[in-house]
Amino acid sequence: MEAEGLDWLLVPLHQLVSWGAAGAMVFGGVVPYIPQYRDIRRTQNAEGFSTYVCLVLLVANILRILFWFGRHFESPLLWQSIVMILTMLLMLKLCTEVRVTNELNVKRRFFADFDPHHFWHWSSFGDYVQCVLAFTGVAGYVTYLSIDSALFVETLGFLAVLTEATLGVPQLYRNYRHQSTEGMSIKMVLMWTSGDTFKTAYFLLNGAPLQFSVCGLLQVLVDLAILGQAYAFARHPQKPAPHVAHPASAKAL
Repeated sequence: MEAEGLDWLLVPLHQLVSWGAAGAMVFGGVVPYIPQYRDIRRTQNAEGFSTYVCLVLLVANILRILFWFGRHFESPLLWQSIVMILTMLLMLKLCTEVRVTNELNVKRRFFADFDPHHFWHWSSFGDYVQCVLAFTGVAGYVTYLSIDSALFVETLGFLAVLTEATLGVPQLYRNYRHQSTEGMSIKMVLMWTSGDTFKTAYFLLNGAPLQFSVCGLLQVLVDLAILGQAYAFARHPQKPAPHVAHPASAKAL
């Protein structure tokens, strides 16, 4: 009887917690990029942030939306993908504007050139939009033709989460290549880690498709690896290479 009397309080409380968790899922993934966005605007330097992170998230979330048409999952996860795509486009716009402003006398590169050597290094934000639209159109057409195949749908979902699981890999590689995390927002990576941990727990508790849980676990591992890099490079900073005046050596570097 006492438990039944508390229903008037527990049911709305449970609903409130559910709404809060859903809201965190939709907008929580955007929060880590706020400090990085502000740092880039403040310093007018985008070298510390790998724009391949944007590429990974755009591809992953476009594929996830297409996966939804074949196998409906929870609405917050769908809205999360839409919000993330918009966020990555904003990040790309800022990074492109800053990079082009800082480049002097550099030949302009366009998506329409179809030059694989300069892929994802174009001179205008519009070229990135063209690339995203072209990928969406091709992937959407293939999905439309194969939507009745359960194998295709499950494979599409696996590709979506596998791509998202590699989110931190471009940043991990960039840090390793430069032997430094200078210019990378530590706050962003800490938020990645906490957000991915929460997201993985959300997937497990809400019975999301297995692909989502695997993706979350892999992302947490990559986040921890990046934090390990930040710690290691802070304790053992790379010594600056001596200046070499020989033009051939400079070109090799």
